[in-house]
Order: sequence, then structure tokens, then C-alpha cells
Amino acid sequence: MRKLTKQVKISNVVIGGNNPIAIQSMSNIPSDNFDGIVKQAIELENLGCDIFRIAVPNLEAIRVIDLLKKNVKMPIVADIHFDYKIAIEAANAGFDKIRINPGNIGDESRVKAVVDICKSKNIPIRIGVNGGSLEKHILEKYKMPTAKALFSSAKYHIDLLEKFDFNNIVISVKSSSVKTMIESYTMLSNSYDYPLHLGVTEAGTFRTGIIKSAIGIGGLLLSGIGDTIRVSLTDNPTNEILAAKDILKATDNYKSGPNLISCPTCGRTKIDLISISNQVEKRLLAIDKNITVAVMGCVVNGPGEAREADIGIAGGDKEALLFKKGKIIRKINEENIIDELFKEIEKM
Repeated sequence: MRKLTKQVKISNVVIGGNNPIAIQSMSNIPSDNFDGIVKQAIELENLGCDIFRIAVPNLEAIRVIDLLKKNVKMPIVADIHFDYKIAIEAANAGFDKIRINPGNIGDESRVKAVVDICKSKNIPIRIGVNGGSLEKHILEKYKMPTAKALFSSAKYHIDLLEKFDFNNIVISVKSSSVKTMIESYTMLSNSYDYPLHLGVTEAGTFRTGIIKSAIGIGGLLLSGIGDTIRVSLTDNPTNEILAAKDILKATDNYKSGPNLISCPTCGRTKIDLISISNQVEKRLLAIDKNITVAVMGCVVNGPGEAREADIGIAGGDKEALLFKKGKIIRKINEENIIDELFKEIEKM
């Protein structure tokens, strides 16, 4: 059962409580390439991104917010390190959330200045703890970025914000270690009711990054922990959105769009199931129907094992059986399998 956390409103998206788990990504376009950032934002929003974050390393980079607001509806988050003046200007300019570590921007008067502007504009702050950039006093105590160290860093920053009566907070405690990440988020969930932004930082390339993220994010979601997620990949951010949707589907947290199931193939398979499955998966990206589609290698694994699928195919000898809810509809020649399958999907 999912833990009910405090609800935090980020422009037109609300996270926490019973709200859907929001998908996030971050632009990898240089901060001075405004047209490139906007183009990427549009692409990611069309794929299903709910919240979009950009690096704001200087005051000049803030100006992109006007273009983003004209072209996308999703909330825009300013990612800021160290300079509290940039955080204040980003809030004034129209960013919908500030990602910052309060303890890294100087003395408490600077923290209060950021809190005051965020309070006045009802802008949330995400405390973004990262295993690779813990505070010196935390590392001196714990010697390395353990789960307790990450939790202690989060508590340190939460205490700073709460000191100024600010609780419009989202928290993340990301680590490149899946085990450490799971332990630190679990500690946070047991101690606070703030919504949690889940992620495995520096997860790696497409293959390893998705595996680590699926284990870390998926494991926490199955434990009822998490309100918004980002799959961090050394890859095109479009793949972060697709992977996030797949993780949410696999944990029964995403009800929009088709779900594909396919068998791993064996010696009984007499059609090119791998190619067919990949083509079906690609074409399903354009389908906005809450259906389960099965691509099975033979009649043994077909209508029987996949009887709960809304529609599917089961391979034969250079042909396939088309079935719905376990009932065979007709046979299809191998060269027409995909087109015939999607003709039926379009009718549903």
C-alpha cells in the first residue's frame, strides 16, 4: 500500500497523496541553447514527461523560462548549485520549483532569502541530496556516503528550511548504489511525510542504467514509497521517459497506454518473434489505449498463457494465430502479422 505523503503543488501538477506518480527528466542541452532546450521539452512532454528540469548555472540561463512557458504546459524546475541569487531570480522569473541544497548556498540569511521568495510565490523547493556531493561535516562523521549519511544530509537541509517555517518541500536522496539508495529512501519515508523524488544517480548507460533504476525505483514503489521519479541515463532523455513509464507499468502505477507482454522464444518458435516484438513495441508508442498486447512464440505459450491479454498473436509455422482474451479469431500469414494485429487494435 502506497504511503500517503503531503501534497505539493508544482504549477499544474500535484505530487504526493493519492496523485499519480509523476515522471521527470532533465535537459541535456547546453544552457545557452534556448531553442534546443525548448525543442527537447516539447518532445519529452509529448512522450509523457510530467515535470522538466533544466540546469541554471548563471543568470543568463534563466531567460529560457519565457520560451518554455510559451511552448509546454508541464512545470519547469530550476536546478541550482551554490548561488542563492540565481535561485531568487529563477523564482522571480517564473520557474515552478527550485532544486537546491539549502546548506550549500551560504549562511542562514541567504537560505531565508530563498525561502522568503519561494513562500511568496508558493514555489516548492526540492532538497536534492546526492551521494557524490555530501557536506564535509557529514562525510567526516560517516566516512563515506552510506544510507545514514544521505539521510543525515537530508535532515540537515530539512531542518534549515523548517527553521524558517517552510514545508513546501520535496526530497531526494540519490546514490549510484541501488542498495544504499533503497535504504536511504526507506529511512526518509519512515521519518517524514514529505513527498519523495526517486532516482538512482549516475545509473549508467541505457542497459545498466535501466536495470539499476528498475531495481531501485521499482523496489521502492512496490514498497509504497515514492511520489515522482526520474530514470537517470547516460543517453537521450527520451529513453528516460520511456523507461520510467515501463517501470510504472511494471509496478501497476501507470494506467495509460498499452502494455506489451512477449515470450522469450524457444525451440518451438518458427516465426521471427524478436523482430516482430520490437516492431510491435515501437508501433505501440503511438497507441493511447489501456490494453495488454501479447506477442507469443507458439500456440503453447499463446492463447493459453496469455489468455488475460486483450489481444495478441501466437506464432505457428510461418503464420500466427490472432486471439482476443484467449479466444482465437483467425490465422494470419507471417508477412501480414503486424499490420493485421494493429488493424484489430485500432478497432478496439
